[in-house]
Amino acid sequence: MRAGAPWHRPAVILAAASAVALLIVLAVVVPHHDGTSTASNRQDVSSPARVLADPATLVDPFVGTGSSSVPGTDPGSINEFPAATVPFGMVQWGPDTSNDRPYGGGYAYRDSAIGGFSLTHLSGPGCAIFGDIPILPATGPIGANPETAVSAFSHSSESAAPGRYSVTVGTPGIAVELTATARAGLGSFTFPPTTQADFLVKGDGSADGIDHNAIAVVRDDEVTGSATSGHFCQTLGTYTIYFALQFDRPFQSTGTWEAATVRPGVDSCSATSKSGISALLGNPVTSGAGCGAWVTFDTTRDPTVLVRVGVSFTSVAEARANLDAELPGWDLKATEGKATAAWNDMLGRISIGGGTPEQQRVFYTALYHSLLHPDVFSDVDGSYRGFDGQVHRASGYTQYTNFSAWDIYRSEVPLLALLAPTQTSDMMQSLVSDAAQGGWLPKEPVANADSAQMNGDSADPVLAAAYAFGARGFDALAALKDMIRGATVPASASVLYPERQDLAEYEARGFVHGSAVDRTSIPYTVGGSETLEYAIDDFAISRLAGALGDEADARAFLQRAGNWHYLFDSATGYLAARDSAGAFSPGAAFQPSSVPGIGQDGWEEGNAIQYTWSVPQDLHGLFADMGGNAVAVSRLDQFFSQLNAGRRQPYDWAGNEPALGIPWEYDYAGAPWRTQEVVRRIATTLYNDSPGGEPGNDDLGAMSSWYVWAAIGLYPETPGTGDLVLASPIFPTVVIASPGRAPLVIDAPSASPSRAFISDAALQPSNRCAAVEWTMPWLPAAVVQHGGTLRLTMQSTPTPSWGAAPVDAPPSFGDTAPPTPGLESLGCP
Repeated sequence: MRAGAPWHRPAVILAAASAVALLIVLAVVVPHHDGTSTASNRQDVSSPARVLADPATLVDPFVGTGSSSVPGTDPGSINEFPAATVPFGMVQWGPDTSNDRPYGGGYAYRDSAIGGFSLTHLSGPGCAIFGDIPILPATGPIGANPETAVSAFSHSSESAAPGRYSVTVGTPGIAVELTATARAGLGSFTFPPTTQADFLVKGDGSADGIDHNAIAVVRDDEVTGSATSGHFCQTLGTYTIYFALQFDRPFQSTGTWEAATVRPGVDSCSATSKSGISALLGNPVTSGAGCGAWVTFDTTRDPTVLVRVGVSFTSVAEARANLDAELPGWDLKATEGKATAAWNDMLGRISIGGGTPEQQRVFYTALYHSLLHPDVFSDVDGSYRGFDGQVHRASGYTQYTNFSAWDIYRSEVPLLALLAPTQTSDMMQSLVSDAAQGGWLPKEPVANADSAQMNGDSADPVLAAAYAFGARGFDALAALKDMIRGATVPASASVLYPERQDLAEYEARGFVHGSAVDRTSIPYTVGGSETLEYAIDDFAISRLAGALGDEADARAFLQRAGNWHYLFDSATGYLAARDSAGAFSPGAAFQPSSVPGIGQDGWEEGNAIQYTWSVPQDLHGLFADMGGNAVAVSRLDQFFSQLNAGRRQPYDWAGNEPALGIPWEYDYAGAPWRTQEVVRRIATTLYNDSPGGEPGNDDLGAMSSWYVWAAIGLYPETPGTGDLVLASPIFPTVVIASPGRAPLVIDAPSASPSRAFISDAALQPSNRCAAVEWTMPWLPAAVVQHGGTLRLTMQSTPTPSWGAAPVDAPPSFGDTAPPTPGLESLGCP
C-alpha cells in the first residue's frame, strides 16, 4: 500500500488577480442575517455572463419521465415524476399513469391515461413503492370497480414546475391544479356542470399494493383513512400512511367499495390484501383487493371544488394537525407562491451565468431532482414512527427518511451537505436515531423500515461525507460509534438484514468470496463488489474518526481500507473476485454471467472491469499496481470508448453508480485534460432536457447530482473527504452560496460548448488571501469550506501539461493519510 502524493504550496501571483477575484465574490451574493441567500440577492458578476434569477422557471419536471433518447445505450428506467412538492417534502402530490407502476416513480411520459393523483412518490427508485392514496376526479355514475378507473389526458393540457402540477383529464375535461407544502397538499378541481362530480379516493391504490387499509367519511366535507404498504423490492418492511382529506364545501352523497363490491351510502370500510411473506416470495399484487371511497358534488352552479389533504406516518390526528399547521386556508396561488419561493431559495444556492438555454434547463432540472429526497418524516410536532414501530418525538431536529444510501453517497450527499447543511445535518441525525431504535445503521431506509438494498454498508460514507462537507449539526460521536459497531460486530443470525452481512469473512480474510449472495437482491452474487464497498466504508470510518480526534480508529480503519488489494489479479492487471478457496479464475477479469440480467458473477450491478476503478480512496495505489499512470490512462481510454454500455460489457456504464467517479480518475493519473473531455462528453451526450434526458435510473437523485457536479466542473471523488477534483465548467460563471459560508466562485469567462479544456488557472483561497497560480486539478477541503474564487482560462484544444505533474495530483490514501492542507498552506493569514 502506498501513501498519496505530497502536498506542495503554489506560487503567489499578481495581486491584481486577487482584487478581481475578491470583486467577484463580493458582487455576487449578499447573505441574509441567518446565512442563507436567495436569487433575489444575486447581482451581476464581473465576467460578461450574468447569473440567472428565478431558477425555478428553468426546471422541467418532465425530464426523466421517459426512456432514454440516446441511441445504443443501456439506460434502465429513469422514472422521475412531475408531482407538486417542496424540497425534501413528505408530500409529492401528482399523477400516476399506470396501475402497476413497477419502478416507483408512477408516471411514464408515453402513457395517455391517469389512474389517480397520489400523495407520495420516489424519484426513480427502481422498484414499486409509495403512490399512496390516489385521488381521481370523474363524472357520472360510479362504475362496478372504481379502483381500476382511469381518465384520459393529453400532454398538451399538462404542465409542471417546482411546487405545482396541472392537467385536464377526461371528456368533458376536468381541470386539475395541485400544489404542496412539506406535509400537505392543496388542489383545485374544475368540473363541467354536472350533478355527479365525483372524487374516487383509492385507499387501496398504493404502488406495491396494500397489506391493509381503512377509510371513513367522517363529516360531510372530510374523508380520512390509512394504508399499510411497503415491501420495497420484495423486502419485508412496511409503513402505514394516514391522511385527512377535506373539501371546501359539503358533498352531496358518498359511498365505499371493498374489492369489487360497490356500496352506495356506506361511509366506512377496511380490508386486508396481502401478507409480507407473500410479497417477499414475489407473488403478484392484485388490484381491487382493498377498499376505497367516493364523494359526489353538484357543480352546476360552482364548477370548482377545492381539496386539501394532510398526511402523517403516525396517525390521522397528526395528519389533521399537519394540515392545519401548514395549510390553514384555501389560497391556491399563495401556496404555489410559497412553494416556488422555497424552490428558488434552494436552487439559487448555485447561481450560473452563461451557457445555452438547454444547458441552463438541464442544470436546474438536475439540481431540482437532487433536492427531492431524503424526505421529511416527522410531523409538525416532531412525532414520527421509529424503526422499533413506536412513536418517537424528534427534539431539536426534523426526522427524515428514504435514503438510497448506496446510490447517493458518492455525489448527492456531498452536494446536499454543501447547499443545505441544516437539513442534511437533520438527515444524519435521523440515521443515528434509526440505529438507536433498530439496533444498526440502516442500509436503505424506506419510511420506518430498512429495505437493505445493495451490497456494502453505505451509511458510513453517507455520514462521513456529510460531516466532511459541512453538515455537522448532528451527534457525530454517536454516529461514529454506530459505524464502528457495524464494522466490527457481526450481527446475530436472527437479524434479517444485517448491516454487514459478510463481516466475519471480511475481517478474517480481508475479502468476501465472489459467490456470496446478496440477501435482498437475489440472484446477485456480490463478493467482489462487496469487498470493495466494505473497503470504502472502512475508509469513511477512518476519515470521520480522524476528524473527531480518534486517531487510533482512524489508523486502524485506514489500514482496512486497503483490503481492495486482495482483489488485484496481477495476471490480468484488473480486479477480480476470489472463489471460496481464495483463488482467482484464470482470465476472469471479464466474463459475463450466464444468468440473464446479471453482469458478472461476483459483482452486483456490473462487472469486474467496471468495478476495478472503485478504489477512490487509493487511486495512486491502484494505478501503481496496474503498472503506472500510462497504463491506467490507456485502460481508461479503452473503458470510455463506449459510454453507458450496460452491465454485460467491459466499458463505461454511466447510468449506474459505480461509474460516476471513474471519469475524474484521469486527474490522479497525470491526464486532467482527459477528465475534462470525458466528463463533458458524458454530460452533453447522455443528458438533455427531454423525457429521456438521463442515462439511467435516477435513484433518488444520484444521476442528477452527478450532472450538477459535472456542469460546474467539480466532483467529490473520495468519500469521507471534503476535497473536490476538477473537470471544467460548462458555464462561464458558477457561484456556490452555501449558507453560513463565503461563496465558492468559478469564473471561466471563455467557457462555451466548444471550449472545454483548461489552459491555466488562478485561485484566491478566500477574500483575505492573495491569489495564487493554480496548477492542481483539485481543490482542498479548506477552500471549499471557506470559499474563494477559481479563475479558469478555457480553450478549444487540450493543454496536456496543465495539472499533469505528479506533485499536482489529488491526494490518495494508502497506509498513511497525506497531510491535509489548510488555508495557511496557500499563503493565507
